[in-house]
Formats: sequence, C-alpha cells, structure tokens
Amino acid sequence: MKKMNFMLINNLKPLFISGFMIIGLVFFVSCNDVETEKVQDEGELVSVAESDIPDALTVIHNRKSVRQYTDEQVSKEQLEILLKAGMAAPTAGNRQPWYFIAIDDKNKLQYLTEYLQYGQMLNEASAAIVVCGDLSKVNIDGPEYWVQDCSAVTQNILLAVEAIGLGAVWIGVYPSMQRTEDLIKVLELPENIIPLSVISIGYPDGEQQPKDKWDADKIMWISK
Repeated sequence: MKKMNFMLINNLKPLFISGFMIIGLVFFVSCNDVETEKVQDEGELVSVAESDIPDALTVIHNRKSVRQYTDEQVSKEQLEILLKAGMAAPTAGNRQPWYFIAIDDKNKLQYLTEYLQYGQMLNEASAAIVVCGDLSKVNIDGPEYWVQDCSAVTQNILLAVEAIGLGAVWIGVYPSMQRTEDLIKVLELPENIIPLSVISIGYPDGEQQPKDKWDADKIMWISK
C-alpha cells in the first residue's frame, strides 16, 4: 500500500510541479497586469493633464492683455514652448523671415523700459520675447511681407501664452522709427534685424478678463 502511494506520488509529482508553475505564471502575469494598469493609470493622468489645456477657440476668446505679474519666474522651457508656437506661424513663400531675442534677465527688462513707450510692464515681467524680422530672408516679390509674417508669429505666441497659463501683452515697436532705432541700439542688433514687437511675459497677478469684441456691424456677408 505504501509502495503504491509512493508510486502514485511519483506519478503525480509532474502534475504538482506543473501546477505550481502555472500558479507562479498566473501570479507573475497578475503582477504585470497591475503594473500595466498602473502605467495605464499614469497614462490616463497624463491625458487628463493634457486635457486641461483648453481648445483653440477657447484660447482665442480668452486671450487678453496682461500687464501685471507675480514674482514667479517663467522658465526657459516655457519660453521654448512659446518660441516653437511662434515659428509655426504662416509665412509668405515659406521664407520664415523671423528672428527672436528671448530675455529673462530682470535688469535687462527694466532697462528696456527706458526705450519703449508703453513698456512699463516690463518692470514687473519675468521674461520677454522680442520678435524681429530678418531682412536677409524676406520674400523678394514682397519684401514688406515680413511685417505680416512676424505679426502672425506675435499672435501665435500670445495665444500659446494663454494656453499654458501665463500672461502677456504685445508692445508695439515697428513701424515707429524712434522705437525701432532705440531697440536696435540697445540690443545691438545687426542692420538686417528689425524689431517688430516686444512681448512682455509673466504669471498674471490678478484676474484680467478678455474683452468681447464681437460686432456684427463690421461684417459684410456675400452669399448665394
């Protein structure tokens, strides 16, 4: 009887081993599933974070001029996001005749206020982007299109500022010859680089509200 039991155990041993292997495999897969779910959960969290960024129309209608800022510093990573948005602008003949000066030096920003009419907000800003035209890259058939190209760049940056929760204001430079010449001198720009605008950037101090500029009287419809 004992011999039979022993033989039975020996015969069942592979089954026991297989059973334990299966249990171990199930446990391993379960652990991996948990980890996968964790990764998926983290992925969902990333998606949620990305979904916090408003859609294009919301950004457009919420954009506003922000002139007061907190002391919180705008990072170089944020400035790079804004610069990439600017460079995504349309451009005549794809000439891309733009050039940028990104400034996060408080002393330099405050110094610029001496040469920019209506640029006092730079005293509080933690960064600024000077959008310039590069005359060496203008469209030969329409050299002045650089103004339109760089204006589109400026608007792109302003919208990107709104999208990532910062505040900004467009400070006009060109075509005021005095402001243009002053900025060229202060920034020591070469003769082919012409500043069009300065964008003052920072974290909003307060709850500035966008203006409702809709006016149906300014529209002429041409329909069938």
